[in-house]
Amino acid sequence: MIHRPLDIGWLRIFDAVGRLGSLTRAAQELGLSQPAVSYQIRRIEEQLDVCLFHRSQGGSRLSETGEVLFRAVHASVKSIDGAAHDIRRKARGPAIRIFTDYGFAAFWLMPRVADFRRLHPQVEVHIVASQSLEDELERDADAAILFGARDDFPEGARLLMPERVVPVCAPGFLARSGPFEEPADLAEAPLLHLETSGKPRWLTWSTWLAEHGISRQPTQGDLGLNTYGFVIQAALAEQGIALGWMGLVDQDLARGSLVAVGPTVTRADCGYWLVPSPSAGSATAALMDWLVNEAEEAAL
Repeated sequence: MIHRPLDIGWLRIFDAVGRLGSLTRAAQELGLSQPAVSYQIRRIEEQLDVCLFHRSQGGSRLSETGEVLFRAVHASVKSIDGAAHDIRRKARGPAIRIFTDYGFAAFWLMPRVADFRRLHPQVEVHIVASQSLEDELERDADAAILFGARDDFPEGARLLMPERVVPVCAPGFLARSGPFEEPADLAEAPLLHLETSGKPRWLTWSTWLAEHGISRQPTQGDLGLNTYGFVIQAALAEQGIALGWMGLVDQDLARGSLVAVGPTVTRADCGYWLVPSPSAGSATAALMDWLVNEAEEAAL
């Protein structure tokens, strides 16, 4: 298994006790007995002729000399684990891990990755999706596809898809609640909101309406959902009007299961960006070029 820790003996035992501050918790983490962990710590102390931990009923706290050893051991264990992980991943053959959000993964990326894999069956592609992008450039990702403005990303990031947003709803909802001839008419209808923690990087209903000089607060008829897939499902179920990102709702618009009911707002400085890892290899570069070409063809 790619994440299985390499056996490095006493280093890992000492690191676990130092991190967790408890012989018992260290034993549980390592799958050892508490006496076995205690015996190994005593052996280290005997070899160094120092006390590495202050022991009490509350646990085992590192001594001053223990802190010195722990800093060296902990850094070494992390480095060894990282090297072992990289070796195992490379031994499995070409594999690419792409990090992105749920909506982009479901509506745009996954169908295209399926096509890429048919063209390149020897390359393994893993899509890692998260609604929170705090861990967006996690260590294991070969590339990320993230939403934001150019200044949000390092040099080397490539714009995959500029932000173009149009209000959409189901034909049945339009027949029942429309027509919506002006942007102000939308403010009177139930709106479907994509909820997010912190300041959103993308257009919200407040910012879309503000583009048309309209101020509106969420009302009782609105519905907030925490993933974009849920927002679109609610729109298809005739529960209100959603903001539709071009590139993500294209198929529903083409099928007629959703219809546009307002003007498009474009922000050329914002959109989805390809952000490769500094250590990304040739297989990742090939996939990134292919995705850029796919996005360009879809925009024609």
